[in-house]
Amino acid sequence: MKAKAFDIKVFKRILEYTKPYKWRFNGVILFAISLSVFAALRPYLLKQTVDGYIKTRDADGLLFYVTIMGIVLLLEVFSQFYFVFWANWLGQDIVKDIRTKLFKHMLSFRMKYYDNAPVGQLVTRSVSDIEAIARIFSQGLFMILSDLMKMLVVLIFMFYMNWKLTWIVVVAMPILVFITRIFQRKMQLAFEEVRTQIANMNTFVQERVTGMKIVQLFNREDIEADKFKDINGKHRNAWIKTILYNSIFFPIADIISSLTLGFVVLYGGYNILNGDNFTTFGDLFSYTMFIGMLFNPLRQIADKFNEMQMGMIAANRVFEILDTKDQIQDTGIIEAPIFQGNIEFSAVRFSYIENEEIIKGIDLNVNAGETIAIVGATGAGKSTIINLLNRFYEISSGTISIDGKNINEYSLSSIRKQIAVVLQDVFLFADTILNNITLNDETISREDIIIAAKTIGVHDFIMSLPNGYDYNVKERGVMLSSGQRQLIAFLRAYVSNPSILILDEATSSIDTYSEELIQTATQTITKGRTSIVIAHRLATIVNADKIIVMDNGYIVEQGSHQELLRIENGFYKNLYDSQFAIDNQNFES
Repeated sequence: MKAKAFDIKVFKRILEYTKPYKWRFNGVILFAISLSVFAALRPYLLKQTVDGYIKTRDADGLLFYVTIMGIVLLLEVFSQFYFVFWANWLGQDIVKDIRTKLFKHMLSFRMKYYDNAPVGQLVTRSVSDIEAIARIFSQGLFMILSDLMKMLVVLIFMFYMNWKLTWIVVVAMPILVFITRIFQRKMQLAFEEVRTQIANMNTFVQERVTGMKIVQLFNREDIEADKFKDINGKHRNAWIKTILYNSIFFPIADIISSLTLGFVVLYGGYNILNGDNFTTFGDLFSYTMFIGMLFNPLRQIADKFNEMQMGMIAANRVFEILDTKDQIQDTGIIEAPIFQGNIEFSAVRFSYIENEEIIKGIDLNVNAGETIAIVGATGAGKSTIINLLNRFYEISSGTISIDGKNINEYSLSSIRKQIAVVLQDVFLFADTILNNITLNDETISREDIIIAAKTIGVHDFIMSLPNGYDYNVKERGVMLSSGQRQLIAFLRAYVSNPSILILDEATSSIDTYSEELIQTATQTITKGRTSIVIAHRLATIVNADKIIVMDNGYIVEQGSHQELLRIENGFYKNLYDSQFAIDNQNFES
């Protein structure tokens, strides 16, 4: 959506965030007013000093007025300090509130939103775009108000002192205003392009850094470098437009200011030479200061308005995310108790993309305390069942129940608290092992973690690492092998003491030693609780109470391992026989 040059709705919405800081907001306005008065008072005092005491050679009067000018200067400096400090302080508090609200809002989005939203773009919205909003207050709004008030007070003093000279200045001002307006429009379009290119660059860099292994494995370095060169070039070109407009505007503004000063000096000088008492030397001295105080803010308002525009464009992008209604409907009012673990899927249908069903009306019953396994080819819908049970996605039709109640009746946080998931691709934060296990839950102590680790047999592995539980695994857990990450995930699931445990391909692609530890951990954490195991390696689920076989979104077979093997030409038997044959070939080779 294209941002307006000045969107009053967006601006009003931004101002809503100033309400908790009303006293500081009003304080900034007060200091802006005092700053404009003290700034305009100095040239007026200079006129009085020149005409009243320098011209008459009154040393005592000169000293008195110079002292007054010094006091006014100190008051101006005092006002300037608090004006700038409070304006920036207010801006940072406001962006802190917006960023917190934005991040909390993003945490509630369905997984479908993240399936389609570029991560780099979301990072740009959460960081650099919100910083641009801060500049609305630190470099834009209050600076513009201060400059406008200063210009108004200066004009009042100028008309009071010499209205003839002032009209020369007033006639020149519309020319500068007209040029400023053209410059502002051009810069608004240029800044929109800058923000777009920054978002594109952030998205590209984030994806390539995250997927650097793939880039290097497939020898894509030169190709990706060329792509980045193109994106970086577009970013540079967008900024060059802003540089070009600045390079044209500011010299023109300086020329207009200088010509105006020249006409004032010429006209005032002729009046003095002709003996016209309407103009004095003090007027000329003070007007050299007044013109700078009048034209410099007018010239800089364009630049400050651009800061406001960048902030408004950024705010518009942030508000688009805040206005996105893509949350799971958390309308349940029942706080989920410790589940017995009876799970029922009844005529459940679901599609990630409209009219492309992944789950096609399945019925599934899991009894409390059972360990069931779900197997099937890639894309059969196995992991989707887990996503639906956790309410990461909303089903299209049918019902999912736990302990006889529709899962929609439970509050979202309470139901997820009772379900623990161990994924194939374990995500670890750039933090210690301890914090990755507890996820900073202060109710879980270090002693609890150690006891749990010993129970499932991973304590020795953790203590073999430098600093043990305080070992920092770095971003995404790169300091650990895939098997070690799986063990951490098992421990993380175990300490949460869930009623329902889900293992999603948790034993695939790991080494033999880690697999032995994981098998021990699996037996421990599944004992006495409902467990759902999605398995690629069928040898790991032969002892499951029930095996569910899925194909193309349907449940095609279910039963125990032995029961399914007795089905001639059955899906499970064919899967098992083909996998067993491959394992034998690998063993013989």
